[in-house]
Amino acid sequence: MTHSATDPSANLAALIRCPSVTPEEGGALTLLEALLRPLGFDVERTVFSDAGTPDVENLLATRGRGGRHLVFAGHTDVVPPGRLSDWRHPPFGAVVENGQMYGRGAVDMKGGIACFLAAVARLSEKGDVPEGRISFLITGDEEGPAVNGTDKLLAHARQRGLEFDACIVGEPTNPERIGDMIKIGRRGSVSGWITLTGRQGHVAYPHLADNPMRALPSVLDALMRMPLDEGTESFQPSNLEVTGVDTENPSTNVIPSRTRIAFNVRHNDLWSPESLHAEIIARVRSGLAEGALRPGRDGPVAFEVEWRENPAQVFLTRDERLTQALSAAVVEVTGRAPGLSTSGGTSDARFIKNYCPVVEFGLVGQTMHMSDERVALSDLETLTAIYETFISRWFSADT
Repeated sequence: MTHSATDPSANLAALIRCPSVTPEEGGALTLLEALLRPLGFDVERTVFSDAGTPDVENLLATRGRGGRHLVFAGHTDVVPPGRLSDWRHPPFGAVVENGQMYGRGAVDMKGGIACFLAAVARLSEKGDVPEGRISFLITGDEEGPAVNGTDKLLAHARQRGLEFDACIVGEPTNPERIGDMIKIGRRGSVSGWITLTGRQGHVAYPHLADNPMRALPSVLDALMRMPLDEGTESFQPSNLEVTGVDTENPSTNVIPSRTRIAFNVRHNDLWSPESLHAEIIARVRSGLAEGALRPGRDGPVAFEVEWRENPAQVFLTRDERLTQALSAAVVEVTGRAPGLSTSGGTSDARFIKNYCPVVEFGLVGQTMHMSDERVALSDLETLTAIYETFISRWFSADT
């Protein structure tokens, strides 16, 4: 028998005890279904598949008919806990100590789901759920490849005739305390691998080989030395980071035939994936013009670039009704005016922005993905109050 959904701490404890490490459902969606149905939600659980990726189960729950439609989006999947000896308390135990609940997913982002669920349950208990529709769009594939999750679930919802007017994603957005920050956009992300190709040979006979490592320093310098830009009014500067170099060569007496450079770019609205592709290729060519495979070797160094599929697009939400309703709710509950930010990495909001205006607001993210991930019980109450106030304000706001 499940507990009352009005208690965010109880909601979160139950969710943490579901070991839903990507791509495992772990009982988390089963728990949500059991808590949502008594609140009048129609619940559908779908499994999506794709070649080369694990099957993933997702949940779509909707309450109400007609009118404005607000959707809450989130994920129940979590990253692995790592070494259990690094944890003060079991990562799936939901132990409370000194007003803090410990557990994987406490802030990223089972806590946000627990609070929004409690907010809807409290409004329902008081008979104050606004006219219109409220939906939960919950994936189990945010921390994984993100192939069989939110993107496909949104398309499935549209095929069913569901259209959303606004979305709030419950990711942990606050740097230090609840009410610091609302995310109204995200930078884009482009990733890939650059392979420099030479000729394998014996280190004692370098004149018979071409060592691609000789060209590596100039290529790395060309990629990272010059800034991509200085930022824009709404976004911080774009940055390119080399994240790995691999020759796949375990021997010390063999000149490698190739070296592979992994990189990622987080970019603002001055760039698109296409323009970044051209810029990165130009930088590689510039670096190779200064490098050589061996002394006296003429001719260009061969290279190829492999782009990671499905780059994240940059976006900015300009829906004043959505941002003002949430900002006003934060002020009403905390007394603090939140900053509107586009900082940080990517999230599933990159898919949602193609369907409706979207913002992100959740818990303090200081311990996400860490050992001893934890959340203050008082923060759960504060976030629940903000969500409850926001729901009422958004539905009652003038068009």
